Amino acid sequence: MIVCRGCRGTELATVLDLGKVPAADHFPPAGSPIDGAETAHPLRMDRCPACGLAQLAQDDTRTEEPRGVEPRALREQAAAAVERVADRLRGATVREFGSPHGGTWLPLLAERGFHEVTGVADVVLDCFGIMHEPDQRAAFAERAAATAPGGLLLLQYHSLATIVAAGQWNALRHGHFAYYSLAALRRLLATAGMSVASAWEFDLYGGTVLLAARHGAAEPDDSVRAVLAAEAPRLELAALRHLQRVTDEHVRALRSWLEGQAAQGNRVFAYGAASRAVALFSLAGAHRGLIAGVADASPAKHDRRMPGTDIPIIAPAALAAARPDRVLLTLPDLLPEVREHCPELAGRWFLDDPGGPRKGD
Repeated sequence: MIVCRGCRGTELATVLDLGKVPAADHFPPAGSPIDGAETAHPLRMDRCPACGLAQLAQDDTRTEEPRGVEPRALREQAAAAVERVADRLRGATVREFGSPHGGTWLPLLAERGFHEVTGVADVVLDCFGIMHEPDQRAAFAERAAATAPGGLLLLQYHSLATIVAAGQWNALRHGHFAYYSLAALRRLLATAGMSVASAWEFDLYGGTVLLAARHGAAEPDDSVRAVLAAEAPRLELAALRHLQRVTDEHVRALRSWLEGQAAQGNRVFAYGAASRAVALFSLAGAHRGLIAGVADASPAKHDRRMPGTDIPIIAPAALAAARPDRVLLTLPDLLPEVREHCPELAGRWFLDDPGGPRKGD
């Protein structure tokens, strides 16, 4: 029996089912044969009607993710976030619950006089980390226990309302066990004896939220009420289930664009061997005849291939040397950074979008 990862309820409703796809974090060696088992991992999102938590239904994969390189957009957003919460920071100790994707806010807190501890801390940080915990109830209890009385828990998450509004169905992936709304987070934190005091919104990934939580029953300010009101219509079951239609349209649009480019004799490469591209490329039936290679800044992914396909992962320098006609950017947030680093590719960038690739510059 599948039970809710947050409240242990058993009446979960399916909102998005991608069937069987490759594991999002297993990048086989380039040139290796595609094993049938490679594309046989179920991927489904359920929502608990009791607590509102959207979650990964099951995960039969083992985490093997090569460490990526933290994008500049993420570093810049971290700095902006710390600046915005600076007047809330009290005490001298900080503890960070990290993310497998890398990145840290600790140097930013060190600049403000905080030193890292492994036990209870005045400030506890979690930036996109807690979603990787299979037992959500236990994970929130652990972070609450790490926050000192009178301390502050800062938690940043990719908004489920954004995922729905922007059609970001491919945010669903193995190893990401929860997809948060502020309404669901308030319930999870309340179970751990904490409450949300403030919330800040950022443009990263189309819409992320940083919240501040404290022990006890803190009175939420206007920022919390604004986020709750804005996200409410996007959390209706019908809105969530619309992601299934968006998925089908996205897959068809990408396949049609790739085939159209091939028919015109254009050589297409991609940039960003991101986990969100794994299911998309597999469902679209992408192969080297349609995408000649995927460039990625992480050396750990070079000489590997995209799961479920024969498409090799290459270094950015190899992408520039290949002189592609089109470059599909799988993570649109990277556009300012890659345009700066690869000026010779100006005019060739196309951003992946549920409606089909669109011109990036």
